[in-house]
Amino acid sequence: MKTLLAVTGLLILWPAISVADIYRCESDTGVRFADTPCGDQSEKVILQDNRIGGNFGQNLPDRPDPEQRQTSETARERSDNDTCQFINSTDLRRYLIREQVVKGMTRENVQDAFGRPPETYPTPQETWVYQTKYFGALTELTYVYFRDGCVENVVYRKP
Repeated sequence: MKTLLAVTGLLILWPAISVADIYRCESDTGVRFADTPCGDQSEKVILQDNRIGGNFGQNLPDRPDPEQRQTSETARERSDNDTCQFINSTDLRRYLIREQVVKGMTRENVQDAFGRPPETYPTPQETWVYQTKYFGALTELTYVYFRDGCVENVVYRKP
């Protein structure tokens, strides 16, 4: 019973112990940190509260000016028109494992997913054609269209 009371007392006092102030003291021997002020030149160190469940907004950067927001929106519109889009590594790995090709992949990514193309056509637009066969019968043709080295479109057709 006494042990239970001692443990309960420690648990109640633990937050008070862990919120002690920290002071930075400079002397001839160097800098040291203490929990009590060590003279007139001691400086209180302020630590950010990084405990889970704290204030979500305390570590966020300042909001950008409206002018900066407009320029970032125009840059985003330009990137939407671009065929090369960023594909994060997790999604890229998932596509390659599933042997899928999506808009924005590079030639190397397509070769990793589908293998070397049996047919390629450089003009009017670079196109790679893949054949899907089941039990020796041709069941599907996959056309991969590139623009500037990145996949612009993928079309699946029946032969």
